[in-house]
Amino acid sequence: MASMQTSRVVLVVAIAAALAGCGRSITSGPDPAGNLEKWVAEVKARPAPPLDPLPVMQQFETFEYAAQALRDPFSEAFSDVSGGSGPRPDPNRPKQTLEQFPLDSMDMVGTIGRGTDLIALVMAPDKVTYRVRPGVYMGQADGRVTAVYEDRIELVELVPDGAGGWLERPASVALEDQ
Repeated sequence: MASMQTSRVVLVVAIAAALAGCGRSITSGPDPAGNLEKWVAEVKARPAPPLDPLPVMQQFETFEYAAQALRDPFSEAFSDVSGGSGPRPDPNRPKQTLEQFPLDSMDMVGTIGRGTDLIALVMAPDKVTYRVRPGVYMGQADGRVTAVYEDRIELVELVPDGAGGWLERPASVALEDQ
């Protein structure tokens, strides 16, 4: 019990000494506000550091546009070049189920039949397997199936040529490797 009281006394003395060291006496010692003002005045009296030199401006070669007399490439002149004849999608043809999916999102998973009566089995993104034979449309570019083989489906898509016409582009869907 005596050691406990001794340790308490030592603890109180240590706390008192610590608090006495933290505080300052009003009658003794320098004024901290005066030191702060002196330090601020010294910092303001220092010369400013030198500035970095300005970057050198790069000189660009001038170019004079001299094609004002030539035909405007953005005019309507190109729109009539191939717009008249050639393949076109039929706007009156009813869309088939497989035309709502992109061609690269469909997988050929097998075939049914033999020889010329071959029917392809295609798994669409909706996880339904569809039967595909020549003449069926699939893909979002008016792709018409032209042939069905045991390892692939061949079709022809109609894509815009950028000048108001349409181009036929061959495409295929290969049998998915397991």
